[in-house]
Amino acid sequence: MSEENSVHNSLVNVDDSCLIVIDVQKVFLEKLPEEESEQLIKRLLFLVNVATRLEIPLVVTAEDIDKNGSITPELDAILPIDTYIHNKMIFGLAADPNIVSVIKETNRNVSILVGLETDVCVAQSAIGLLGQGYQVVVVEDACASPGKSHSCGLERMRNAGVLVSNVKSLFYEWLRTVEDCREFYSQHKDDLGDPGVQL
Repeated sequence: MSEENSVHNSLVNVDDSCLIVIDVQKVFLEKLPEEESEQLIKRLLFLVNVATRLEIPLVVTAEDIDKNGSITPELDAILPIDTYIHNKMIFGLAADPNIVSVIKETNRNVSILVGLETDVCVAQSAIGLLGQGYQVVVVEDACASPGKSHSCGLERMRNAGVLVSNVKSLFYEWLRTVEDCREFYSQHKDDLGDPGVQL
């Protein structure tokens, strides 16, 4: 894909997006301050709810489920019933052929990453997907790591060529027009939850 058509020089297209939710598990959430963890969950639930209603494919992972448990119950409760939780035993999911094949099957070119932890699994996954030819967006306020690790992870990804966005920007890039936003809210506002940010 030419640089002129890259996600850096165009809006994120809802019809070309795949939302990848990485390792939203209690073991990682507990490393964060309680208020930060609660706000992160709100944003993640909102994005997943929006993506589901816009028919954006979801790919969901959990790291070492036997040891760490699966994803947090709040997230599990809102996933479409047929969503498979991939047991990820490698930090960068792009090195897992099974997960990559699922991403490929979506026929979407823009991988949007959220989850935990910014500087490890999110960063390694983002850089790995870039290397496989995907355009990659990381949602900075829908991923986290303790302390300075979050900003370090974002800087690492940005330097590698990942587009760094946020929940508000992504939401409005998916919907684009005032009319579409109004229609979407009129149909789904009671089901989306608190976005955890000012939209």
